[in-house]
Amino acid sequence: MTHWQPLSAVSKTALAVARVRADESAAGNALFDDPYAAAFLAASGEPMRPRQRFGRLAAALRFQTVIRTRFYDDQLLQSGCDQVVLLAAGLDTRAYRLPWPPGTRLYELDLPPVLDFKHRVLATESADPRCDRTAVPADLLSTTWADRLVDAGFNPDRPTAWLVEGLLVYLTADEAAALLRTVGELSAPSSRLALERGRSGQTVLDDPSLAHITSLWKGGLGAGTAEWLDDHCWNTQAHPLDTVAAHYGRPTANPSGTGFITAVRTTR
Repeated sequence: MTHWQPLSAVSKTALAVARVRADESAAGNALFDDPYAAAFLAASGEPMRPRQRFGRLAAALRFQTVIRTRFYDDQLLQSGCDQVVLLAAGLDTRAYRLPWPPGTRLYELDLPPVLDFKHRVLATESADPRCDRTAVPADLLSTTWADRLVDAGFNPDRPTAWLVEGLLVYLTADEAAALLRTVGELSAPSSRLALERGRSGQTVLDDPSLAHITSLWKGGLGAGTAEWLDDHCWNTQAHPLDTVAAHYGRPTANPSGTGFITAVRTTR
């Protein structure tokens, strides 16, 4: 068993995401292949919740995680940016599994215990990144994470593809706004941003199998995420989950109105 520093409750949700990605990778006609997701689960030492019949919300979140993984894969590869930043990267392995264009520099930010565990598992798997990958230990709620990123070699004068996957819902509105303001300050014109659309306050969180996750949600900017970005020098485009899923051959109803946002930076 791999021994690692205790993770925060929010950081442990990365294991739930890894489980979804491992299940999808093992399925027939998978939308992506994450060959390391199962290794994270095996090495975690955390008791995994037994497989069960998923409630409506759990099933919806699993489905969204599968679709968003493939959607963000495509958005990053098609961004035209040779500088990529994954905020709260968790157990993301895009640096290792995607066919990055030559010259791509990718930065992963997360808390030190998360990155330490990740590095140990990937080393055991003899994984090699397919781009110039730099891990940046940082607390995204601290005012110093931008300095740490720049010190690691990030160039704020180059267009950047930013990914904020599965993060904002765990932040308050003020915390989410502060994070995105910093992203904007670091973003040259033509930079790209991808993130979730934001849930409305009407989302019903009555699935007991997900209480360990939904109890951590603080809402972020909610359904006003796109409007906030439009007001802060980004040009946004909404991608409803049902439309994206149908594009990938996974048609579904989308009663909650969830989905994704992509945005292009217009000015500093």
